Amino acid sequence: MRLNSDAFWLRSPGEGEIRPVSVPRPGAGEVLVRTLYSGVSRGTESLVFRGGVPESQHRLMRAPFQEGDFPGPVKYGYLNVGVVEEGPPALRGRTVFCLYPHQTRYVVPADAVTVVPEEVPPARAVLAGTVETAVNALWDAAPLIGDRVAVVGAGMVGCSVAGLLAGFPGVQVQLVDVDPARAAVAEALGVRFVTPEQAAEGCDIVVHASATEAGLARSLQLVAAEGTVIELSWYGDRRVGVQLGEAFHSGRLTIRGSQVGSISPARRSRRTYADRLSLALRFLADPAYDALVTGECAFTDLPEVMARIASGNLPGLCHRVVYGPAED
Repeated sequence: MRLNSDAFWLRSPGEGEIRPVSVPRPGAGEVLVRTLYSGVSRGTESLVFRGGVPESQHRLMRAPFQEGDFPGPVKYGYLNVGVVEEGPPALRGRTVFCLYPHQTRYVVPADAVTVVPEEVPPARAVLAGTVETAVNALWDAAPLIGDRVAVVGAGMVGCSVAGLLAGFPGVQVQLVDVDPARAAVAEALGVRFVTPEQAAEGCDIVVHASATEAGLARSLQLVAAEGTVIELSWYGDRRVGVQLGEAFHSGRLTIRGSQVGSISPARRSRRTYADRLSLALRFLADPAYDALVTGECAFTDLPEVMARIASGNLPGLCHRVVYGPAED
């Protein structure tokens, strides 16, 4: 017997809808998960919603359990927390994180879910995918004790990077953003907030996550000679100008891309994707990360809310989607 479920689909760029879907009972080595919360990965999902994924990136941008194709119809998303209703005894009844789209119930292989530690509230665990991106970025950046680091762009990813850096011994962190309202988030994470004009130069490492040309230009100004800018922004089909004059060559600066789709070369031989995600979930025991959730809606309201997020009419950081009680 199959189960009824509902999923959020992008029908076409700019138009989302809730569709009924039929979910099979889990087979051997599979789990049936009832979703409690999902999170909107604001930058990437807005890009997908607007139809801005370049054709050359359609294959690389696929989410693990995506259905359909870009630009649409497509079921897309990857921040999902639920409870295992059926499956192996060790997982039954456990709260798990999965890289699954916005859907009320789903079946996946048992090894596709990661148990959420008891000390991490399920509502906060939707940030696991974003914190995992930050973990990978810092494996790429490899900060040293006492480094001066600027994080440019106080979005979900930038704030997650800053939050992790706050725990590095002796590291001086400045979180840089044009929006003064992000100062409250920086304070909750235990790092200093500055506007681009106030930011101190001479940084050993700059992590850029603003997805703006101005942010990348300021990052190159902030990094010290022979320093590195870690580029975390995803620009989609937008062209971005990079200032390679001025001090770029004389300062022997480096711009290095970082992307969560593959494990950083610095740890690739010794860490699995499961290791990285489990590590990210452990960091979320810290209640400071609650500051990264700035909005919430019911699952049934997601089509209208996603349109507002993608258009810029609903600013903020992580938007959490709340699912209703279990149905018979």
